[in-house]
Amino acid sequence: MTMSKATGHDLPSLKKILVIGSGGRENSLAWALKRCPEIEEVWVTPGNGGTEEIKGCKRLTIKEEDIAGIQKACSIHQINFVIIGPEAPLAKGVADQLRALGLAVFGPDAEGAQLEASKDWAKNLMNEAGIPTAKHWTVTTETEALKILYDYGEPLVVKVDGLASGKGVTVAKTIIESEEAIKEAFAGRFGSAGRKLVLEEQLQGPEVSLFALTDGEDLVLLPPAQDHKRLAEGDEGPNTGGMGAYAPAPLLNSTAIEHAKKTVLEPTLEALKKQGIDYRGVIYAGLMITKDGPKVIEFNCRFGDPECQTLMPMMGPQLAKVLYACALGKLSSAPKLMISDCCSACVVAAASGYPNTPRKNDQIRVKLNVSPSVQIFHAGTTKDSNSNLFTSGGRVLSVVAQGEDFDKAFSKAYSGLEQIHFKGMVYRTDIGHQVRQFFTRES
Repeated sequence: MTMSKATGHDLPSLKKILVIGSGGRENSLAWALKRCPEIEEVWVTPGNGGTEEIKGCKRLTIKEEDIAGIQKACSIHQINFVIIGPEAPLAKGVADQLRALGLAVFGPDAEGAQLEASKDWAKNLMNEAGIPTAKHWTVTTETEALKILYDYGEPLVVKVDGLASGKGVTVAKTIIESEEAIKEAFAGRFGSAGRKLVLEEQLQGPEVSLFALTDGEDLVLLPPAQDHKRLAEGDEGPNTGGMGAYAPAPLLNSTAIEHAKKTVLEPTLEALKKQGIDYRGVIYAGLMITKDGPKVIEFNCRFGDPECQTLMPMMGPQLAKVLYACALGKLSSAPKLMISDCCSACVVAAASGYPNTPRKNDQIRVKLNVSPSVQIFHAGTTKDSNSNLFTSGGRVLSVVAQGEDFDKAFSKAYSGLEQIHFKGMVYRTDIGHQVRQFFTRES
């Protein structure tokens, strides 16, 4: 992994950070940043019911795209560094506007965020840069899409071009399923995001997520992680935002990581630079390990959720300065980011009805005591005036645990989930089945 050898002394002073977002990703980022010794306060907006359970973290109620409100809060609280968690505000140019006000921002500008915000734009970038990906077609009418499907004669992956909260992809098992997904999208299921579709051939192989931190010039790679998108056991049911994850994913060893860096991440950064994009943030490559090597399924312009939750406990106390250096375009001045060699496991507890119509306002009872190797990261939670905790979204919270091997890590995570209760609580009991199969085969 590429790490800087600098000490961080060349960077401006950093004491207070604002994290924008309300999910588990932002909750885990705030937790990890507060562990950095130089950080006095981490503010989160709009945050969730678990924000202020993290010592030294404070919650604001400013909306993610309220530039004036964010600027005022940064002035009042003497915050000079902002981290934008979700993809939607990035795609709408929040990073651009905050940078124009003189703030250091970790997160790409609106043009760079097209890497995720437009599947068609990202495919064109990959084609121009020679980055390995699936054969694909971009369509703007139902008639055109169905003709390609019928001519191809096999099920196609159907992706809406725009942002759809991780739910705009259908990996069809039959031609009929592809047909239904095409018709639903053009009928308006995803609004304007579905006015254009990308159809893809179906690649075969396991999936893995690879994250790079960048200042627009250099890259720092994080351990690979593996997400579990499907709702139900055995990777069945509808796609979700993610039901669990683990890291480091053994599907990519150090040689394979270096290969992916050379064939995917570095060419992507070069292609962005050629378009005049000064990309400062996360490049998240969703890869499929095919018989012909890694191929890009899609790019995201931010940390994954729940991959972020499983990675953050592995990060060393240099994290804040490394992200700050990326925001300033000075990654070469960042200290070396230390990464634990532990195994980390994350299991998401969701509300009944997720991902379509999750039930809300059920009281949550938590008997789990967190420890250095077990964490709770909140997502869809809120508190009432008496500090009682309630569900407020589809993915409610996650339990994350670390151990010397994956069996120990997952055992801790599932033991922790047994101490959390709310009506209609749903979680998969087989998160990590791939990694256990992998080590069984290897032994």
